[in-house]
Amino acid sequence: MLQKLRDKTSGWIVTVIMGLLMIPFLFVIDNSYLGGVGAQNVAKVSAPPSWWRSAPSWWPMSFLWNHHEISVEDFRTRFEQARMQAREMQGDNFDPREFETTESKRAVLDQLIDEQVVRLAAEDAHIVVGDAAVRDYINSIDAFKRDGKFDGDQYRLTLAQGNPPRTPAMFEQLVRTSLQQSIIPNALAQSGFTTKGESERLLKLLGETRDTEFALLPAPEADTAAVSDAEIKQWYDTHPKQFLQPETVSLEYVELNAAAMPPAAAADEATLRKRYEDEKARFVSADQRLASHILISAGSDEASQKAAEAKATQLAAEAKRPGADFAALAKANSQDPGSKDTGGDLGWVEKGVMVKPFEDALFAMKAGDVVGPVKTEFGYHVLKLREIKGGEGRPFEEVRDQLAAEQLQADTERAFNDLSGRLVDLVYKNPTALEPAAKEVGLPVQTLAPFSRATASGIATNPAVLKAAFSDALVEDGTVSDPIELAPNHSVMIRVTAHTPEQAIPLDKARDQVIAAVREHRVEEASNKAADALLAKLNGGQTLQALAEAEKLQLMPIPGLPRNAPMPSAVANRAVFSAAPPTADKPSYGKVALEDGRYALFAVTKVTPGNPAEVPEQQQAMLKQQLSQIDGAAAAKAYVDGMRKRFKVQVQESQL
Repeated sequence: MLQKLRDKTSGWIVTVIMGLLMIPFLFVIDNSYLGGVGAQNVAKVSAPPSWWRSAPSWWPMSFLWNHHEISVEDFRTRFEQARMQAREMQGDNFDPREFETTESKRAVLDQLIDEQVVRLAAEDAHIVVGDAAVRDYINSIDAFKRDGKFDGDQYRLTLAQGNPPRTPAMFEQLVRTSLQQSIIPNALAQSGFTTKGESERLLKLLGETRDTEFALLPAPEADTAAVSDAEIKQWYDTHPKQFLQPETVSLEYVELNAAAMPPAAAADEATLRKRYEDEKARFVSADQRLASHILISAGSDEASQKAAEAKATQLAAEAKRPGADFAALAKANSQDPGSKDTGGDLGWVEKGVMVKPFEDALFAMKAGDVVGPVKTEFGYHVLKLREIKGGEGRPFEEVRDQLAAEQLQADTERAFNDLSGRLVDLVYKNPTALEPAAKEVGLPVQTLAPFSRATASGIATNPAVLKAAFSDALVEDGTVSDPIELAPNHSVMIRVTAHTPEQAIPLDKARDQVIAAVREHRVEEASNKAADALLAKLNGGQTLQALAEAEKLQLMPIPGLPRNAPMPSAVANRAVFSAAPPTADKPSYGKVALEDGRYALFAVTKVTPGNPAEVPEQQQAMLKQQLSQIDGAAAAKAYVDGMRKRFKVQVQESQL
């Protein structure tokens, strides 16, 4: 029976049947098994095995390749981190919609891809990071230290409170992976160097000056010629972005301002006295100690430490003797230059001023006590407490006015918060309507006529309000915003009542703008053509002085013009230093458009290289170091780019 079954299930017919059965099965396998990106990933980086560099990447040979996927979750986490960094850097200027562009997402994804490329390259090079390297790196992180030393409890607590929270094992693996993938790029970055000739050549360029003369062409005449309908239509069709009506919104809003609310009633005597009793500790003067000390410095070696301690012990014994003159002992023996000449006097000392061992000893003493030696990072101290003051409370009558003002402020804030809370609660019950909630709390609903980002007025000039007014959530949903703070105890809640997206201005309404643009373009072309004609005369052999005299142009000589100086403008300076150096018998000529629409011709008559010898050695060294860092960074980037070309990178943009 078994033999018959074996005979019937062998041969080419069964093979074909099994192949046909495999086809539908392949459609339910995760695409990543067949060499694709996978349903839960945004990208995958693949490298051929080190023992077969030319291994094909098609399935099933792709199983031999090494793969690293970038999951949707990994991408989202990194993208949110980038969003937070951008928000911190840009502050009120941060626009979430501008950040949510495909370009921003691809920039973050490219960074993640580069990391996986470098990681695969490190694995391919058989780079292994040992436990000692991981431990040393973690021990060097300040967030895990307490009193300057690594603390295990602090380490675990910081990891647990992180975003996302991690266990020590997870963090150690993260560090191991990061160290592994950074070894080669860091080594390349640190290998950059700059020769003396390269740095001197750059110094000569940076310090270069050029003797230049400008000839200003007259301001162009306004174009008043007629503009045909065909020209209008052609310009309108070829420059659509010039004639756009900006996005606008209309708002209704409710303003909550504590300053406009009825003043709170003055607090009665009982309330003020209760506040005084509850906060009596605030009105106690600081505990202070009038102290003197003798400091004996100590070296880092054990012998020096013992000698300093012995001397401090001897001085403490002498200072405790009846009739001992502590000030005289300090003048003769203390090694504290700040207090030695005044007999060790430190004045009145409060808590938090001195180092901890010194402070602990001082505030445990009684007036007249001498204590020592006390060891600190500065050496060994002998302390004398001369007097104690502080700790006395101020009477109620003395602080009554302060308490009354604070209570009035607290009552005002409480009333404001209560009103704000009531309004928010009512809005949440009906989030697409503002008027019913405002009416119930007795506040008027105000409106703002349609405005764009550039024409905002009133409360809309506040960056937070403007950002919310054009946010997708308020525009698309028509809901009321959360309270937006304008100032302390001053906020608004807004609702977008109308929205007009950015759209093209119809030609009949944009006609005057189009005509003005066409005429402006004509003026620019005429000015450029006139400048080209005069420049051709200069290149034909005429001098700038002769041309200026013949054409009645204004000459402006600028000898020794330095690079990057905004003279006569930044654009003109770049044009001058972009021109070829003059030859022995002929200046170098050029033209440049100035900010006021005029053109200028210029002649470069002399180029004087910078003198590296005039640059201080410290600046030369700093420049050389910067150039080396640039060279190293370029080498590291070239390595990553080269590895990325060598490996196979697949991206699923639909998952971004």
